[in-house]
This record gives sequence, structure tokens and C-alpha cells, in this order.
Amino acid sequence: MACASCSTKDGSPKGCKNNGTCGTDSCNKLTVFDWLSNMSLPNGEKPFNWVEVRYKNGRKEYYLNTENLTLSIGDVVATQAKAGHDIGMVTLTGELVRVQMKRKNIPVVPEEALKIYRKASQKDIDIWSAARDKEEPMKVKARQFAIDLKLSMKISDIEFQGDASKATFYYTAEERVDFRELIKVFAREFRTRIEMKQVGFRQEAARLGGIGSCGRELCCSTWLTDFRSVSTSAARYQQLSLNPQKLAGQCGKLKCCLNYELDTYLDALKAFPKNDTKLYTEKGTAVCQKTDIFKGHMWYAYEGEWMNWHKITTTQANEIIELNKKKKKIASLEEYASDLIEDTKTEFENVVGQDSLTRFDGPKRNKKRRNNRRKGNQGNKNTASNKNTVSNKNPNQQKKNKNTRRKPQNNKNASK
Repeated sequence: MACASCSTKDGSPKGCKNNGTCGTDSCNKLTVFDWLSNMSLPNGEKPFNWVEVRYKNGRKEYYLNTENLTLSIGDVVATQAKAGHDIGMVTLTGELVRVQMKRKNIPVVPEEALKIYRKASQKDIDIWSAARDKEEPMKVKARQFAIDLKLSMKISDIEFQGDASKATFYYTAEERVDFRELIKVFAREFRTRIEMKQVGFRQEAARLGGIGSCGRELCCSTWLTDFRSVSTSAARYQQLSLNPQKLAGQCGKLKCCLNYELDTYLDALKAFPKNDTKLYTEKGTAVCQKTDIFKGHMWYAYEGEWMNWHKITTTQANEIIELNKKKKKIASLEEYASDLIEDTKTEFENVVGQDSLTRFDGPKRNKKRRNNRRKGNQGNKNTASNKNTVSNKNPNQQKKNKNTRRKPQNNKNASK
């Protein structure tokens, strides 16, 4: 299993913490959890004899197990190809394969199905791994050849067949490209059969993977399979700024996640009047300036007084529009706006002043002068304290001297 690629020294995975017993083909793209693996079939039912096999970058195919091999998730198998054989990993078996084939509209026709030859031997795996090691250096050379021929295309990935007899070049291009000369250069340089396959920009991002602006892995490389069209109207409905750099994903197209919450916004906007609808009052005509979809508020301004906005709710705006249809006018929007005045409670009060916006406006004081002043003050304090100690010591010494002078008198009196 591929858990070894993300494991620690003792072999346990770092992220999923299932210790290699997750029951899937590990942490791969578009992985399906086999939740039917521990369930037994009813009496008389034969197990579904099709198998899902995964190849490089999440490419999956479905094969018929004609040899009735005992296969489990994670086994490396040799599968049928148009010419030769390919090497892949089993990712799904049993009844869940039937569900996946039905979801992807793949007909269950045994006569036209590709077959699984055998479990891969060590020799097959060595040839396959050696071919995989050649892919990155070949991609660098292939891109340079395309640049030399001045072809407006980008070679994004290369995939070798399991027996190293064919290499598939995946590329993206805005327009149709005549790459006949390029194929001749590839065949002469790489000494193998060449197949060119064009993919879209979103399919390229799904194959290569990456991290989105949200900090998570790309949806197209983890769970998203159908690429629906995304338009700029989705951003307008959600009141997003039409900035191409923020709205575009790693594929260069509009982000697929713009469609995720679009239906919710459209349902919320049904209660809102159109932004170009004007409100007619006795004070003047008001035009919509801003809307808050979540709170259901709208801001209007009178013509000629564009700086003064008045906030009302959608129900109030619809009431005014209905009155205007009956050729009636309200006095002013201030009557409705006064109902929405809320007492804002300050949760934080700045009593110290450390967060004042003008704290950096004053001139900076020289630290050296401060230090010199502090040293001078400390020196003055030390001299004053020394004087006090000296003055305090003198009377004590005088008292001691007096006491020493009196002692012999006491002795004389005692002798008498």
C-alpha cells in the first residue's frame, strides 16, 4: 500500500493514524472507501467479478476478472492494453464496483471488457518502476522540443505503459496544434511509441493536484469529478469583487467553489427587490446603494444627497414599492430608518491608550538622551544617599565616643 510513502520510521502513517489498515488504497486521489467489504452476500449470490484498477494521477479503469484471481485492495496486477500490458493497483472490489460503474455510465458487457491477466511479478514491477523513473527527465526534454518548434502548447505530464512500450503525453493548448513534427522528434529521441492526449486546464489541475487558496487540497483532485461551468454572474450574486486574480484557481479558470453556495444566495435574493428599482417619497427619489444578503438590509440614498444613506429592511422596501405601484408616496425614509437604530454596546474600552491610532504621530525621542538622563539621575541619587549615610554615621560615632568617655566614670563610682 502507498501508506509507506507518508509513514514514519516505524511504518505507521503520519496523517490518517489507521496504521495501514484503513481498508482503502491509502491516501490517493478520488479514493473510495469500501464500506461493503465486511458484509457477506445473500445465499445464492455470486460476487461481482469486475475490479477497479488505478494508474498514475488517479486514472481509473474497470476490468473483468476472467481468471477468478483472489484479489484484494492494494494488489499490483497486469492488465490488458491495446498493445502489450499495463501495470496498475487494485483499488476496489466487490459490489461497490457495480455502483461506481453505474455512476460513471460504464456498461457491464463481458464481451467488450478488458481483462486482468495476472498478479504482477517482481520482473513486471521492476520494468514498471524503471519506466516511471524516466518520466520526469523526458518531460523536461519534451517541453524544450515543443519550445524549439514554437508550438503554443504545454506538456503537463507523461505516463508510461506498464511494459514500457508506449508513452502518453498529456498537453494543454488554447487552440488546435499541429504536432506531427513533434511526434517524429519524440519517437527519434525517446525510442518508444508516442501517444498525444489533450486535456483541459481543469483536468490538468486535477491530475497534478495542489493546494488551493483556502489552504486545503484541490477539490478536483480529491473528490470533485464533474466540472460544471462557472460564470462571473455567480460572483456577482454573492457580491464578490470581480478580481480575476482572486476568482481564478490554479487552472487559470474561475474557481469551482463559486457554485457551492450559489443556490443559497439565489434563494435569499428572492426576497430582495431589484437594485435598479427606485423608491419615490415626498422628500425625493431614493436609489439603492448597498445590500446585505445575510441580515436582509438595504441602504438607499436620495438623488442629490449621495453621502447620506438610509438603512431599511427588505420587507419595508417591498412595502414602499407596493405603495408606489398604487401611486402613493411615503413622507420620507427616515421614518423607516429610525426603527432600525440599535444601541451598540462597546465590548472593549481602551482605558490605557496603547491602541491609539495617533500613538506613532509624535516625534521619536532619542534613546541615548534618555539613558544619559537616567544615568545622571541615578548618580545624583547615589551621591545624595552617600551623604545621608555619612551624616547618619557621624552622630552615632559621637554617641559612641561619649559612651566610651562615661564608662571610666562609672567604674570609678563603682570602686568608691
